Amino acid sequence: MRRRNQREAGEGQAGCLFGLVLLALALFIAWKMIPVKVRTAELRGTVVDEAKSAGTHDDKRITAAILAKAQEENLPVLEENIKIVRASSEITVDVEYTVPIEFPGKTFNWHIKHHTQNPIF
Repeated sequence: MRRRNQREAGEGQAGCLFGLVLLALALFIAWKMIPVKVRTAELRGTVVDEAKSAGTHDDKRITAAILAKAQEENLPVLEENIKIVRASSEITVDVEYTVPIEFPGKTFNWHIKHHTQNPIF
């Protein structure tokens, strides 16, 4: 019978350590990015809801609602980042901004754009 060395028996520790480091890195990135993604999804919902109610809300009210939600979610949205265009029977709302995410030694600037287009009733 042939003797197995440690590498053949799957007892190598370098591969396990490398896998754990990769797992820890992935968890850290997720820990930083997922809360931002959730907050931007909340703002996107507000943009869509406000576009749907464009028949009863004017542009200033829509802008104020978007800015209030952005402030509530701690997102860097300014009035200049919101573009509202009304055509004869539809509205287009664009919100474009950049969220800085701090990592050790680097800041990642996540550029986000919400675009919605709805008919006006």
